[in-house]
Amino acid sequence: MTIEEKQQVFKEIMGSYPTGVTIITTTDSNGNPVGLTVNSFTSVSLSPLLVLWCIDHKAKSFEAFQECDGFAIHILASDQKDLCWAFAGKEPDKFSIAKWSLSEYNLPILDGSYGVMQCKLVKRVDAGDHTILIGEAVELTKTDKNPMLYFRRNVGPIPVNWPASITSR
Repeated sequence: MTIEEKQQVFKEIMGSYPTGVTIITTTDSNGNPVGLTVNSFTSVSLSPLLVLWCIDHKAKSFEAFQECDGFAIHILASDQKDLCWAFAGKEPDKFSIAKWSLSEYNLPILDGSYGVMQCKLVKRVDAGDHTILIGEAVELTKTDKNPMLYFRRNVGPIPVNWPASITSR
């Protein structure tokens, strides 16, 4: 199998792994809001509260996240599909379509998300063509909305026909 064929199979496998959907935000060196849609996000530790996510070195916002001291992770709500795709695209002013404000940590916070974790940066780790950012959650907020899922290039709510034992945990 060629490297291109392996990469294609890898994408198909990972795209068929259901995940949550996040938008991660920070400010650049000029104080402008920066953000992107990410599904490479996971918890790391409860003590301290650590999370990690990965950014592609080719991402337009890569430099801002290389220079930042912190970031906000927005776990998207199932009704934020338009915001998900806008922040995944190449639109230069993604924040013009969103309701948002700066937090006391100087992080752009998007309205209406399922949950938000404001994090101080703990460590960056180079990993192939991505950088892993590890952050400590210093401020947490959560709503009663349902979270968004990503599966096979589609986003939406948890399917209603999933067993209750899965959705009630």
